[in-house]
Amino acid sequence: MAARYDLIVFDWDGTIMDSTGLIAECIQLAARDLNLPVPSVESAKSIIGLGIHDSVKRLFPQLTPEGQAQYALTYRQHYVDRDHEAPLYAGIPELLAGLARPERFLAVATGKPRAGLERAFVHSGLKPHFHFSRCADEGFAKPHPDMLHKLMKFTAVGPDRTLMIGDTTHDLDLAHNAGVEAVAVTYGAHPRDSLEQREAVAVVDTVDELTTWLTKNA
Repeated sequence: MAARYDLIVFDWDGTIMDSTGLIAECIQLAARDLNLPVPSVESAKSIIGLGIHDSVKRLFPQLTPEGQAQYALTYRQHYVDRDHEAPLYAGIPELLAGLARPERFLAVATGKPRAGLERAFVHSGLKPHFHFSRCADEGFAKPHPDMLHKLMKFTAVGPDRTLMIGDTTHDLDLAHNAGVEAVAVTYGAHPRDSLEQREAVAVVDTVDELTTWLTKNA
């Protein structure tokens, strides 16, 4: 069977790496440090996938630009000290290995800054699986289509041959805005009912289900 997608793009946090709980905890710790209202876990997870500056604005709209910068710095201090603790979801290395084709590109589109993704690549050992990646500090953050536009430009693959895989509505909105199909995974940051309100060719609950869908459809 001919491959349906020549470019498959993965979100990172909540899709490749089981880091959403750690991110939410660090968001709460940074709020406590700065005597800000501590967001619920649900609220903290709702902004995962956005760039750090958009995340801070959504969680703490009352902050001045200086206060937003201080919060971002405090959050990063908490997260960088512990990001090595986040494991991969079981089955992810095998899934990526199974997708490898000479004519296919695998890529990452993430709300992480470049330095954060490079650390995650080192901790996980997954960098050799990916041909390209785009981060929130290298252009417009999600859900702006810039990340996917750049990845499609780098690979010379059109929207009709590109697939986005992610765990948040921000990922699905990114795909929609770039005119590409998307698969939603429910094991990450956003709940199924939120994901089902967006466009997706499939909604899957586990890495095994994702692997099965990609084997049949990708």
